[in-house]
Amino acid sequence: MTLAIRARLKRSDFELDVDIDLPPGGVTSLFGRSGCGKTTLLRIMAGLEKVRDAEVRFGDQVWQQGKHFVPLHQRRIGIVFQEHSLLPHLSVRGNLLYGYKRTPASLRRLHLSGVTDMLGIADLLDRPIDRLSGGQRQRVSLGRALLTSPQLLLLDEPLSALDTRNRREVMPFLSRLAAESGVPIVMVTHSPDEVERLADRVVFMEAGRISSVESLQQTLRRTDSPLFADKGTVCVLAGRVLPGQADGLIRFGNEHLQFLIEDPGPHGMPTRVRIHSSDVAIARHRIGDVSVVNQLPVIVERIEAFRPGRILVAGKLRDGQILTAEITEHSCRRLGLGNGQLVHALIRSVTLLD
Repeated sequence: MTLAIRARLKRSDFELDVDIDLPPGGVTSLFGRSGCGKTTLLRIMAGLEKVRDAEVRFGDQVWQQGKHFVPLHQRRIGIVFQEHSLLPHLSVRGNLLYGYKRTPASLRRLHLSGVTDMLGIADLLDRPIDRLSGGQRQRVSLGRALLTSPQLLLLDEPLSALDTRNRREVMPFLSRLAAESGVPIVMVTHSPDEVERLADRVVFMEAGRISSVESLQQTLRRTDSPLFADKGTVCVLAGRVLPGQADGLIRFGNEHLQFLIEDPGPHGMPTRVRIHSSDVAIARHRIGDVSVVNQLPVIVERIEAFRPGRILVAGKLRDGQILTAEITEHSCRRLGLGNGQLVHALIRSVTLLD
């Protein structure tokens, strides 16, 4: 169901002016620097920020229009904030069932066993909240939100309060939640890593306004993407970690695409890998007697000059995903590259996103 928001809000040093229709399903990331209005927009969606003359619709439901205003508890929205808001006097089980028991039986689509398995917290059910790690508490917060069987899940920088270890613990479960819960998710973040790992589409915000709405693949295809401001151009490929073979190496991919990765992960789980364009070279033919193991055939789709002396070559893999390589203008001329050519991409380094 489409989520539509039209709102203007003016404060002393800030003005929000948005008019957006978000398509249904998947994960939508609100991305931008701190103070650009991401959380304010999320709060308007939730009904936590009541803005005069705003209009908010979810499918055929009118949540706000004129004097009509539906409060949060009637919108059937699940919310998870930066800091968990678990009830300390209840166990994990008590927290998870708190909203579940208050959800009419006819509206319950998600149940305790399925959610605890999805989030890997079945063995924590009888544990007090004060005996959980930060990552465990955030997973319980996600589970509690899901067990209200929401029609929309809002995440306000759910990983920003966690240290690196706990963030790495929660990220795979967030990805699984997005893939398996069937609940549309809107996620506020300023982390390119979280966008690359979780998002299906990105809403770019700047100074209270929406500059563009793009699919993840669309934004990864343009060299001026805000995601690349700090670390340069990357591509993100979706697939699964496949069982290792006799050579002891781990494979990643799908029925059309397979290559080797160094970091193992749970076999069979949908995941993504990040490849920096500067770690990809181009060859006219497959090369033997070289240390680069991953050499993938690609069809050149686009050749673009994006900074002095450097060229970005975008090629389509066998499964239709796009891989980009950053090479010099000299190399591009020497290889005689052109659209439609079959070449090989030599990948020097791959990072499993977790």
